[in-house]
Amino acid sequence: MEVCALPRLLRYPTVDELGAAAALLAARHPGRARLRRVGTSRAGDPLLLLSVGRGDRQVLVVAGPHANEPVGGATALRLAERALADPRLTDGATWNLLLCLDPDGLRRNEGWLAGPYTLDRYVRHFFRPGFLEQPEWLPDGPAGAALPETRALLALQDELRPFLQCSLHGVDVGGGFVELTHDLPGLAQRLAHTAARLGVPRELGAYDALYWPELGPAVYRIPPPRRGDRSAAITEAAVDSTWTHPYRHGTVTAVVEAPMWGVAAVADGSPPADRDAALRSVSGVLRHDTRVLRRLLTGLRPHLPATEDTARLLAPVDDYLLVCPGLADAWDPDTDDGTGRPLPPLTTAHLVTLRIAGRRLALRTAGLLHQAVTGAGRDPAGALPRLERLLDLWCADYREGCAARWIPVARQVEYQVRAVLMAFELAGRPRARSRSGERGWGSGAVVPMHRE
Repeated sequence: MEVCALPRLLRYPTVDELGAAAALLAARHPGRARLRRVGTSRAGDPLLLLSVGRGDRQVLVVAGPHANEPVGGATALRLAERALADPRLTDGATWNLLLCLDPDGLRRNEGWLAGPYTLDRYVRHFFRPGFLEQPEWLPDGPAGAALPETRALLALQDELRPFLQCSLHGVDVGGGFVELTHDLPGLAQRLAHTAARLGVPRELGAYDALYWPELGPAVYRIPPPRRGDRSAAITEAAVDSTWTHPYRHGTVTAVVEAPMWGVAAVADGSPPADRDAALRSVSGVLRHDTRVLRRLLTGLRPHLPATEDTARLLAPVDDYLLVCPGLADAWDPDTDDGTGRPLPPLTTAHLVTLRIAGRRLALRTAGLLHQAVTGAGRDPAGALPRLERLLDLWCADYREGCAARWIPVARQVEYQVRAVLMAFELAGRPRARSRSGERGWGSGAVVPMHRE
């Protein structure tokens, strides 16, 4: 077995470091590894694909689809190392590793990538673009894909026709879980073992998959597609996505979520002591936070410069404030949200993840407003002291109220690497013709697997 070429992981790699490390691997293994450009980002960064092996069975790994989830790039490099070191992984297979789907967004997160890794630093330097600028979403279907990053990924999927696609995501606060387009029997058990070995909590009531079928603990199945308005698209995945676009090729897609700050309570599958009281609390807090943030935005907006940078910061702010009232109503046991859809049976884990999700929306909104003010270089509305207090208070709630603890980068990466390798082994086995086990799947439009 060959010696690893990459250094021990102590932090997340930047866009430039990802490219440099991949070029080094390709140069050291010229007959087995190849690096090519498969597209260009809106800001002109190359979209780089590192391929290892020359087998006919294609694996596609997509790293960095969300700008604030940098673990995937490091995972892609580690997978390349493993494939180069273990001939069993390239026996008849080729690993195609897209190093970063949104390099422009990742560059905007470089203020916190190198550490120190604290929640306070993260939320003050966090960036995630608005819904329409996230390259995995297809709100107008594949033919209407507007972003060059999206078009590049669609073309790559149709070129490779992979038997397995893994989309690498991160959870800022919570636990690890996997979402699948096709059942992979045995994955949940293996994932539980890996999570226990690495000290990564499994998210047994993932907010992303609140209404989705469970295939096993912390493993969820993507439901058939359905349409909705913009709010439903953001919160309920009522929109097409690159995750299910290659369904026509028989591709199994696995979305692998690895947490940055782990919360042990997301793995508590016990019945809650008082479900309705907890839901009232979570929805009430979200309504209160939304009112506070709306007032701050109303006072700030007229004083912010009319620049492209301001627009990019405020686009996700507007998205978050759009969906918060509907979520609060959906979670409140005393309110009819108008959808006619009741909440599913909830465990303690579900209630913890809803609390985390509500706080996440508020923290992201406040963090982006903080950046808008500091970037403007002036604060005539006097909002900065209030934003500082809110960020301090809400980060403390994560640390003390939820007992969020940092998971070292190397463990996040190893968890994700092992999950991908499990999916590779299981997806390579013969499976039944019916891939989803549900009505509604077919050659038509399909739905992505991630809620905002």
